[in-house]
Amino acid sequence: MGSYIVLVVIVVLILAFAGIYNKLVRLKNTVKSSWSDIDVQLKKRYDLVPNLVETVKGYAAHEKSVFQKVTEARSFAMQSSSPADKAKAENILGETLKSLFAVAEAYPELKANANFMQLQTQLQELENNIEYARRYYNAVVRDYNITIESVPSNIVASMFKFKQEEFFELGEPEAERKPVKVSFQ
Repeated sequence: MGSYIVLVVIVVLILAFAGIYNKLVRLKNTVKSSWSDIDVQLKKRYDLVPNLVETVKGYAAHEKSVFQKVTEARSFAMQSSSPADKAKAENILGETLKSLFAVAEAYPELKANANFMQLQTQLQELENNIEYARRYYNAVVRDYNITIESVPSNIVASMFKFKQEEFFELGEPEAERKPVKVSFQ
């Protein structure tokens, strides 16, 4: 009778171990899949940027430094790979795109151009899709990292070298926490 109890305990432990391992594998693959979703949206945006630049160039050819900065930022963003590097590059690209749209503001006929308006709408849709994909990715990473740190799954995670994943955070978290300065002068 005692050997049956030991056998049942061993079987239960093996099943629990296998369940934890399978959960870690499932979460790890979900993290990879959700990062791939972000990557797809970013690639669509990278493909859209040259069209935006060319459209604005037709109206503001003398703004070469802006076009060059946008092109360099796009190239830098396309080459980065880790979530932290990608976030930094995306922040730079976002800032250069703001300067491109600032140039467009100075040209009313460009702002009224149907092609430019369509590209601007597509970019906004992509930005929204990137934001949704980023939120999903960060939620999956959070769940995965919690599982890796929690007992007893942390034992299995350390045995099989499951490592924490990085969040994909756009913007500077420190800057977002600072109070906004308001001046009525």
